[in-house]
Amino acid sequence: MPRILPLTAESLAVAGQEIRAGRLVAFPTETVYGLGGDATNGSAIAAIFEAKGRPRFNPLIVHLPDVGAARAMGRFNEMAELLAARFWPGPLTLVVPRRPEAGLSDLVSAGLGTVALRVPAHEGARALLLAAERPLAAPSANRSGRVSPTTAQHVADELGDAVALILDGGSCPVGVESTVVDVSGDTPLLLRPGGVPLEDIEAALGRSVPVAGVGDAIRAPGMLESHYAPGLPLRLEANHANPGEALLGFGPAHEATLNLSETGDLREAAANLFAHLRALDRPGFTGIAVMPIPEAGLGRAINDRLRRAAAPRGQPA
Repeated sequence: MPRILPLTAESLAVAGQEIRAGRLVAFPTETVYGLGGDATNGSAIAAIFEAKGRPRFNPLIVHLPDVGAARAMGRFNEMAELLAARFWPGPLTLVVPRRPEAGLSDLVSAGLGTVALRVPAHEGARALLLAAERPLAAPSANRSGRVSPTTAQHVADELGDAVALILDGGSCPVGVESTVVDVSGDTPLLLRPGGVPLEDIEAALGRSVPVAGVGDAIRAPGMLESHYAPGLPLRLEANHANPGEALLGFGPAHEATLNLSETGDLREAAANLFAHLRALDRPGFTGIAVMPIPEAGLGRAINDRLRRAAAPRGQPA
């Protein structure tokens, strides 16, 4: 099993050495745990794809310590600057034209002329970026297509020795991945709902933001139709559990096996989503029934993950 170390100055220094040596380090962010590798090292990026079993056409998000470092990786237009000023550091990823001189591995962008960039808010993640002295490509630290990890133990269970070191920063407070907005052209496009609600993005830009449809070209992580899936099948919009099913509740639901939020709090529900799906994905149940979640605010991100988790599994993930 990989080393799991608590977040300390000493463990961050060790992790930085591992990154610079081309090895992979899993670390906490405010969204989920990331599997980090040096974004300028093609061998490290190839190791990320191998560890996850991730298709090479699926781009990676590059994490930076501040907006200045992000501007060195990609070209920012007025929309990108507005959103970065409003939401960074935080759970927002911006897709912008890539700077060829930035030195990023071509694998990061999956052959596209754009790059996905994020400045995380988690103090441990930002400390690792400074310790590593490298931009970090960091998808979620789990097997591709599976439920994302929100604790260090989730990472160890999923990836084992494929990761050199896991930094344990406790549970991730947001619990769903970052919102991804493409601002590489004249019109913004929501590629993936996430920790920053669409309504907040539109308010910041002062305009409506269209949403990418299922089947659109893969321009960012999280756009595969089948994704975030437990082993058991999911049944959505359920008001009760069928025989053999576990019931994942939301709001008052005394019969729920586990409840995302008994008070109907979407922030609490998002933080609990992946951990609860993992907890219910076990022998003794034939499937997981999920109660309705409002399609607004963080509910949009929760429902996106649930729909992809419930999608047919035939598509490569």
